[in-house]
Amino acid sequence: MNLSQREYKIQDVVSFAKTDGKFGGLSNMAPGYILFVNEANIQSSEILYQACRFPLFPSIQEEILRTKNPMESKSVSRKYLGSTRQDWDMVKFKIMRWCLEVKLIQNFDSFSELLMSTGEKPIVEYSTKDSIWGASPLSKDVLVGVNALGRLLMELREKVKSGKLTKTTVIYPLDIPAFLLFNKNISEVYNEDYFIHDLDDIYAY
Repeated sequence: MNLSQREYKIQDVVSFAKTDGKFGGLSNMAPGYILFVNEANIQSSEILYQACRFPLFPSIQEEILRTKNPMESKSVSRKYLGSTRQDWDMVKFKIMRWCLEVKLIQNFDSFSELLMSTGEKPIVEYSTKDSIWGASPLSKDVLVGVNALGRLLMELREKVKSGKLTKTTVIYPLDIPAFLLFNKNISEVYNEDYFIHDLDDIYAY
């Protein structure tokens, strides 16, 4: 991803900071978007993202996945920064894109509706601390930052609009080394209906 900073006029963008606002569901911290990867229930895209930071340490991943909320998962992650995968800075944006696609596919109706409700406006994560994932106030009218999360969300919005991502899309694992969860290669991710039909087949006899 191009890490150049951009300026955004606050009045022209859709911004989010907290999860309880109108567009709070765009945040990785937002509740109500449960994921299912490698037979594990994961409470949010932030928790999944943090777990992907430690593919060679399943015990750390388990501790992260057992957290009660995304902020707690970040706190756990900070304890083990020395165990972060060595290529993290090169793959973290790819991993975040994948996490967002998983969030979309497994919560397609609600999350795609939220994305579409942003129209054509730039999406910006408002942050006073992080100008890489978000953008910070330059003045009362302007935000400046890389806004990586907002840009990935806009990319996701375009994929939904174009039909490149639909409710039946399968999200394939990333082609990167050691893309693991609990010592197993991360497998394809399907929407929630897939698992219901799968169980129907199992119990049909």
